[in-house]
Amino acid sequence: MGVQKLRYRWPSLLEALSAFALILVYIWWLRRYSPRLWIAILALMVLSHFLHQEGPARLGFGWREFKGSFPVVFPWVLGLALGALGIGIVFHSLREATASGLLRGFCLYIPWGVFQQYLLNGYFVNRLLGFSGNAASRAVPLVAGLLFAGAHAPNWFLMIVTLCGGYVCARVFIRYRSVLSLGLAHGILGLLLYLVAPDSISAHLVVGPRYWSQP
Repeated sequence: MGVQKLRYRWPSLLEALSAFALILVYIWWLRRYSPRLWIAILALMVLSHFLHQEGPARLGFGWREFKGSFPVVFPWVLGLALGALGIGIVFHSLREATASGLLRGFCLYIPWGVFQQYLLNGYFVNRLLGFSGNAASRAVPLVAGLLFAGAHAPNWFLMIVTLCGGYVCARVFIRYRSVLSLGLAHGILGLLLYLVAPDSISAHLVVGPRYWSQP
């Protein structure tokens, strides 16, 4: 049997690169003058889903997919969380936080984590898969991780974290199709990262031109 040629669909790649360019323009320029313009970028992505006839399950918001991926994802989340706390304790880098502050941070980080995983996987991974036409392509998670890291420039610490995390999350998404479980994991680990990593390393987790304004 001959090797089947992949049928690359260039509009999918064009959509992904255009959306990524818009995100970078917003982070580096537009956010300073019009902070709410991200809504317009999101609206274009939603329109893209409508045109591609992508339902909630395809985007990673299916309940069945969440139940299937949860037992796989969360042992790793627990291990990473305990490891992060251990590092914070050993190096005395844990931030002081009240119970109410932790609860508020958790309530903020979880939706933010789901949103970022939607962007990474529900949009970019789906578009990259649409371009390659091959769900088993090893290049898709790598390219998705590179895009995710690029969006966090010039924060070198976040770029390393998001490159590795984005690659792993893309691989998990391709197999289990759940933005919800990945978003919950993202929110938990993101909050722990904030609590454990000192600002001298994390630059308060900011990206774009505001990175250089950090003390």
